[in-house]
Amino acid sequence: MPGTALKSEFPILQRQIGGRPLTYLDNAATTQKPRAVIDALVRFYECHNANVHRGVHTLSEEATGLYEDARGTVAAFLGAPAPRTVVFTRGTTEALNLVALGWARPRLRAGDEILVSEMEHHSNLVPWQVAAQERGARVRLVRVTPDGLLDREDYAAKLGPRTRLVALTHTSNVLGTVNPLPELIAAARAVGAAFAVDAAQAAAKKPLDVAALGCDFLAFSGHKVFGPTGIGALYVAEARLAELEPVYSGGGMIRRVDADGATWADAPWKFEAGTPPIEQAVGLAAALDWLTAQERPALLAHERALTAHALQALADCPGVTTYGPRDPLLRAGVLSFNLAGLHPHDVAEVLDEQGVAVRGGHHCCQPLMRRFEVPAMVRASLAPYNDAEDIDRLVAGLHRVRRVLGHG
Repeated sequence: MPGTALKSEFPILQRQIGGRPLTYLDNAATTQKPRAVIDALVRFYECHNANVHRGVHTLSEEATGLYEDARGTVAAFLGAPAPRTVVFTRGTTEALNLVALGWARPRLRAGDEILVSEMEHHSNLVPWQVAAQERGARVRLVRVTPDGLLDREDYAAKLGPRTRLVALTHTSNVLGTVNPLPELIAAARAVGAAFAVDAAQAAAKKPLDVAALGCDFLAFSGHKVFGPTGIGALYVAEARLAELEPVYSGGGMIRRVDADGATWADAPWKFEAGTPPIEQAVGLAAALDWLTAQERPALLAHERALTAHALQALADCPGVTTYGPRDPLLRAGVLSFNLAGLHPHDVAEVLDEQGVAVRGGHHCCQPLMRRFEVPAMVRASLAPYNDAEDIDRLVAGLHRVRRVLGHG
């Protein structure tokens, strides 16, 4: 069961901060790890630690098996047709850079366009800017409506014969907005554009099916789905695997090296130069196993109910302005807001004194901050282990913020 019943599976949630129980509401930045993931990492280090792929001794063969089994776990989690379509990366940022530099950059020509939106994380904006600038192409931003939704009319107007790639977030890390990807991908397909999905905020929240989506690329990070940091995955559609070029070169990604050149290994290994994130992959597989063992519909229903409760509680809090869709069916449990007259950093600092962990800042979304004419926002973000008591502590903390900082 989600909520309070899950807290016992996460050791860190037993901590106290400043003499108060930890209320962890910074899940959009990183999720906490269940005991199952921690145990898997300890077990790997205690029993199987070795480098992978070329060793013939027992530990290396065991580590290789675990690493490649993890790739299969990720493929199954994403509904991918084969493990070879999954490339391990350090996270969503590296995965999107791989697409930008290894697929888009070699194909872009002067006058070509890449379509993103105003709600994108910098990791789904800056790599495209770099690739476009080098090739004389340009990046165009689809507007966001005042209520935090993607402007579908603006999307249709900007999508056209010059569009080579559309790169959109599945779920906004600021507004919580869940984009209608099937329709957006179909429209991109109609003009011959490829489609990349930033699923960093989505992977932990609802099942993903790349085959059903029909996307060309999809990226997510392990640490946002209850797994370790330093690991992520990029799904590459079969039709794009041969088109994607390696960005890093060195050991592990080669078939043969001669004095005057080299040939690459097959996909996905040709994209994974050097020693890969072995134990992180093992931890990621454990996290995905843990997540898929839960009742996913129950987790989603719990988050929607908790999001509705939080939106109402924040609306009732004096001086609070919230951002993003009001309808919990159109958003995830990512709640950004501001408290009148107070900087988000100050709000977050006083909340921390109450044991409430939130994030204050621009959340790597500066164009979106300018869209809403604010320098920063406070963000409280939910996970399955959060409950109504966590929201009540947040609201109580905001009342104290107003008293401490002289606004109430």
